[in-house]
Amino acid sequence: MSQIEIRKGDSFEAAMRRFKKQIEQEGILREVRDRKHYEKPSERKRRKAKGRR
Repeated sequence: MSQIEIRKGDSFEAAMRRFKKQIEQEGILREVRDRKHYEKPSERKRRKAKGRR
């Protein structure tokens, strides 16, 4: 689970930017988007062969 420490004097916007950056680095958003819709195994193979991942 991703979490950040809010520093003293830190604004909400700065903390939110750090949180979004951390989630992007961990690949959580990509995984959520990938799991949003079912993907058949043949489609997954085709996508991987194409080089997306």
